[in-house]
Amino acid sequence: MAKQRRTVELADQDRSLIDRYLEMLAVDRGAAKNTLQAYRRDLQQASLYLAGSGGLASADAVKLSGLATNWQDQSVATLARKLSAVTGFFKFCEEERLLPDNPATGLARPVSRRPLPRLLDHQDIETLFCSLEETASREGAPDAAIRLLCLVELLYGSGLRASELVSLTRRAWSIDRPYLIVRGKGDKERMVPVSERARVVLSAWIARLPADSAWLFPVRGKPMSRVRLFQLIKQAAAAAGIDPARVSPHVLRHAFATHLLEGGADLRVLQSLLGHADIATTEIYTHVDSRRLIELVNQRHPLARMAHGKMRPRMVTAGNGDC
Repeated sequence: MAKQRRTVELADQDRSLIDRYLEMLAVDRGAAKNTLQAYRRDLQQASLYLAGSGGLASADAVKLSGLATNWQDQSVATLARKLSAVTGFFKFCEEERLLPDNPATGLARPVSRRPLPRLLDHQDIETLFCSLEETASREGAPDAAIRLLCLVELLYGSGLRASELVSLTRRAWSIDRPYLIVRGKGDKERMVPVSERARVVLSAWIARLPADSAWLFPVRGKPMSRVRLFQLIKQAAAAAGIDPARVSPHVLRHAFATHLLEGGADLRVLQSLLGHADIATTEIYTHVDSRRLIELVNQRHPLARMAHGKMRPRMVTAGNGDC
């Protein structure tokens, strides 16, 4: 009987961990409803497969190695998704310190590459900010309008994760500092630059904060939840005439990284700004338009400005073969 009660307890723990992981995917990455449903089924199947040995919460590398064999009759795409769900789940649990270790580090990785988040172009960003600024600048604008503009400024202007943004303390920034002190994944602190325009909005928002608030964005005395932030960003997009399905906190962070790279930012600098432990994570943002890169080489590389006898400098074009 004791063993049976232990199994039920572990099944409940699996259910709770799966719910928290899917909430993160929905809020931080704007995962689609179908994706969340598929990941829930995948993780529930994995939990049931491991139920005899304690479920996902008690899994080790040996137990997890049987999952791929158990799913071998699935298509390549389905198998890739299932393994991605499991490896992502354990990585999340490790980073959030919900489980003591990550037994999925040796699990075969999905062959398919993780899809990039939806992208907002420069016009979308301009439209969004015009709407937010127009509302916040009205006479007698409510505190919520100032707060929303401040939140979007920090998501797009500083590239913060949703979890980092909502957990900012009041002490994370002061008016004489051009940066925020952010506590990111792995409980690591980093300094994140704050633009001049963001400093103006931050100053206006802090002036409206209760004097005894320990949090920069409190809701009833507690940090704003990621779910609430997600809802606010969707509302801001709708008010600006942008499809809310295209916008989320993670999409704004992704736009921050992409637009910096388009402006010539170094990948290592971007890694530091985003708080990535591994440069390989930052490399997913290097999908800058190849035509723009070709144009950059043609215009900026020293060889593009050097004469070679009577010949014009050789220009790089798509499809040129090696010499």
